[in-house]
Amino acid sequence: MSITVQNISKRFGSFTALDNVSLDVPSGGLLALLGPSGSGKTTLLRIIAGLEVPDEGIILYGDEEVTHRSVRERNVGFVFQHYALFRHMSVFENVAFALRVRGWKQERVRQRVGELLHLVRLEGYEKRRPSQLSGGQRQRVALARALAAAPRVLLLDEPFGALDAKVRQELRQWLRLLHRQIHCTTVLVTHDQEEAFEVADRVVVMNDGRIEQVGSPHELLQQPASDFVMDFLGCPDYSI
Repeated sequence: MSITVQNISKRFGSFTALDNVSLDVPSGGLLALLGPSGSGKTTLLRIIAGLEVPDEGIILYGDEEVTHRSVRERNVGFVFQHYALFRHMSVFENVAFALRVRGWKQERVRQRVGELLHLVRLEGYEKRRPSQLSGGQRQRVALARALAAAPRVLLLDEPFGALDAKVRQELRQWLRLLHRQIHCTTVLVTHDQEEAFEVADRVVVMNDGRIEQVGSPHELLQQPASDFVMDFLGCPDYSI
């Protein structure tokens, strides 16, 4: 499922969060939105998800316009920085929640949750509560829950930002491997250059509500398109 962003603008009062942004995410790709705080990356992700409505422009999933459709109508999997797990529910019930809401029968729920816990390497943790898990394990439960109903796209908003450096490194490698297995079109928001370059196929560098450059990590480092990209990524200045 490809994602197309066409001429999207979004204002909050007098503040312009996004200014005529256009972007294509190929089907099955893993794209990172990278930039400093206030660059517009999270606003763009929320508009792609259906959590915000743009003032101008349209969003397409494949050939289907979804600009004014709800998150549920879009069938989006969303993972936040702080897990957003139900503390009173077990790991099994957290993952099963989206399936029960959709009216899945118990046997199908049990089978699907089992598949997902195997996928995120948490077999045997079904009965534990979130408080009994490490931060990395909680985030893997959050990912399993987001994938439960086979979403058309997976959206990750600073998913590893609350974790320590070692766990972030491990989860970045794991996410890359997971994406190769599921081939779900994925957009990741991060302010961490190392994270974006290690995980994503392509990286979008944003600044002041605009896209400065889109490319592979190698392209961005070797051919920065602006002074901002060069400074933000710490690219070597070959003119010196």
